Amino acid sequence: MSRLRPSGEAFRRIAKAADFGRVAVLMGGASAEREVSLMTGNAVLEALLARAIDAVTFDPSERALGDLVVAGFDRVFIALHGPGGEDGAVQGALEWMGLPYTGSGVLGSAIGMDKLRTKRLAQAAGVATPPWMELTGAPDFDRAVAELGLPLAVKPATQGSSVGMSRVATAAELPAAWRAAAALDPVVIAERWITGGEFTVGVLQGEALPAIRIETPRAFYDYQAKYFANDTRYLIPCGLSAGAESMLQRAALATFAATGATGWGRVDFVAAADDAPLLLEINTVPGMTSHSLVPMAARAAGIDFPELAWRILETSFARERA
Repeated sequence: MSRLRPSGEAFRRIAKAADFGRVAVLMGGASAEREVSLMTGNAVLEALLARAIDAVTFDPSERALGDLVVAGFDRVFIALHGPGGEDGAVQGALEWMGLPYTGSGVLGSAIGMDKLRTKRLAQAAGVATPPWMELTGAPDFDRAVAELGLPLAVKPATQGSSVGMSRVATAAELPAAWRAAAALDPVVIAERWITGGEFTVGVLQGEALPAIRIETPRAFYDYQAKYFANDTRYLIPCGLSAGAESMLQRAALATFAATGATGWGRVDFVAAADDAPLLLEINTVPGMTSHSLVPMAARAAGIDFPELAWRILETSFARERA
């Protein structure tokens, strides 16, 4: 049967593992997030096998993507992170091959990977973000400091997992931060650093999961804190009032709608004390590792990891050709 969620998305619930057919867990790839993708893919594979789903891993950096058709796969669980896997490129290739896949389509994936356009669309939909500007090079540095103040967050527009991001505390640090970001993407964003709580909201089949508050002793929730550090704290319940958490969840769903994201994902926010939440970014293929946030939020909602993987795989049926 299908369920229609408030976002307008229809999802088909699957009762039998055999109905999924043969599943390729697309993982690895060649982005800067390859290591995390391998961890995500292996965790997903284990969960699918635990539910008796016929699934195997597939690394597009080691095999031609066309082998998915040759090998007779029926659908694809996308566990690729970063450019090439999360930005609409592989989604477009799968569309051409007629293979259903999990999560957002080409448009939602491409926009979600682009922080600059995500901000513009979210703001148009009424979701606030920290003040920001695009940095094209040295001529913009003084203006960024004057208009946004210090400290700043400097980040490439199309990377995930905080790859290439720097916290800039002084004007002297800005050139090096810009070079680090520009080495990964020609579009670089400077954003006012907001001191406050970091929150994330998972979205699954059109519904918002419980919000999580993230606390780290590091300067910010960076790559190490996200995937490897054992001193990061994840608070569920998040400590907000019911009304404030509901506002956060509505902002996450509004961001999904504005960017065209579908199926599942995660939206990150920062909120200073007593202020409305500010959007940081959307993740259309979040991590599914031991340190990952969507599995934590799902567990708080009574959904264990194998069931979460099952429900994410169900989103692939929205991509089947009539």
